[in-house]
Amino acid sequence: MSSIDVRRVTRTAILIALTIAFQSLGLQQMVTGPVVNMFLYLAVMTVGIWGGVVTGLVTPAVALWVGILKPAMAPMVLPIMISNAALAVLFGLVSGIRGHRSTTFRMTGVLIASLVKFLILSTTVKYLVQVPALLAKMMQGTQLATALIGGALALVLAEILSRTGIVGDTTGDKGRS
Repeated sequence: MSSIDVRRVTRTAILIALTIAFQSLGLQQMVTGPVVNMFLYLAVMTVGIWGGVVTGLVTPAVALWVGILKPAMAPMVLPIMISNAALAVLFGLVSGIRGHRSTTFRMTGVLIASLVKFLILSTTVKYLVQVPALLAKMMQGTQLATALIGGALALVLAEILSRTGIVGDTTGDKGRS
């Protein structure tokens, strides 16, 4: 395994651990949601699309498994995983991770990815999955807000990490660390 692969795996594992640790604090959705989404966006920017996808797939499953997500949310775990993966893929593709570091591309990526995540979750609770009314409401408009806020936080944090040299590459490109 090359040193670049080890860095990618390590960064992904760290982002997964940070996401789960933050979720375990038991804070309100309007605090936890943006931070979880921020970690998804950061994974794409620091590891690449697959790092974001893996983070988005692992964290809701682990959250349910260890009791961070309540059992009533179990029917939503797969849709959350799908919406997280969609967010990572769309953000990665639209933001131009493969060579562009344009803020405009990244902001557009956040807008589109957030909207698609919201559409997946709100459509799921409206037509496909039966969950209590309060949980259904949490999977609708709030999701758009938390994804957008998380994207904004990630863009700011990625710039800070890049400028300070803590993370030398926030493009997700191979060949650079």
